[in-house]
Amino acid sequence: MGASFGWPWHDGGVTSDSTASLALSARVSRSVQTTVGWIFWDPGAVERYQALGLPEQFASPLGYIAARCAPIANAGPDAVIAAFGSISPLGIRGLFDFLADTSRFAAFAAARDEAVVEGLANYTPAFGEVLAAAAPRLWEVVDQLSGTGRVLFSALRAQPRPLDPVLAGWHAVNAIREWRGDSHWAIVVSHGLDHAAASILHNAWLGYEPDWLPRSRGTSEADLARGWDDLRALGLADDQGVTSQGIDLREAIEVATDELCIPVWQRYGVGQTLAFCEQAEPPCQVLLERVDVTAGVNYQPGSRTRRLRI
Repeated sequence: MGASFGWPWHDGGVTSDSTASLALSARVSRSVQTTVGWIFWDPGAVERYQALGLPEQFASPLGYIAARCAPIANAGPDAVIAAFGSISPLGIRGLFDFLADTSRFAAFAAARDEAVVEGLANYTPAFGEVLAAAAPRLWEVVDQLSGTGRVLFSALRAQPRPLDPVLAGWHAVNAIREWRGDSHWAIVVSHGLDHAAASILHNAWLGYEPDWLPRSRGTSEADLARGWDDLRALGLADDQGVTSQGIDLREAIEVATDELCIPVWQRYGVGQTLAFCEQAEPPCQVLLERVDVTAGVNYQPGSRTRRLRI
């Protein structure tokens, strides 16, 4: 496991129980990410985004942004940039300029939901049944979680809940995903990292070709250069690239995120969480293979098992 870097939620030692809890939290996070993430590039969603007026070449990234940020769109692009963390500020501002009226964002969320139901029925119908069965208990857990400091999660939780049981389960998983994401970014920024520097570290930790991840998220060349400067100033990069200290920090950030999420799954129940993993992992592999086809094998990094250690 990575170094603790003095975070207060480390207890100074790791017991067998805490090790098992951490491993389960890390394991289930991949299924949570995949349950949601495959839709970002799904042709059914992209076609619907085009029908709502997005140009074909930008329908996938901008449609994803519009659908995901719909609960907070009225707060404007600066709020969305802050909430999303790693997504290009330029792309987010461009979407707001293009749509002009924030009331249009809700249609993108509805279009995504239609594509989720359609896609799950086509690709992994049995998984839809799993999500439907898990929905009531997952929502109980979501309602128990603290929203303090977790703006995107809180906005999503406040939305009307779908009547369709499959979609209700998917939205509950999505709420947990955003809770984890809000928690993750709180840890990231506590280390003085902005979106570019964080993406550079993430990219190196995954072992991707240099700067692939930030560029895939629309990071500008100016922001990318600034991100490298920031990392060098922090001693996390040098002229050869990200240093071992940078990799250690990125690993520790991931471990800390998984640790923060342990109580989520303790509320759900260890046995239920294990059962969800076992039921979700085979269909999530099918959905991840969809991402490989529709986007590429580097996309959806939260679902990939390329971590150096755990």
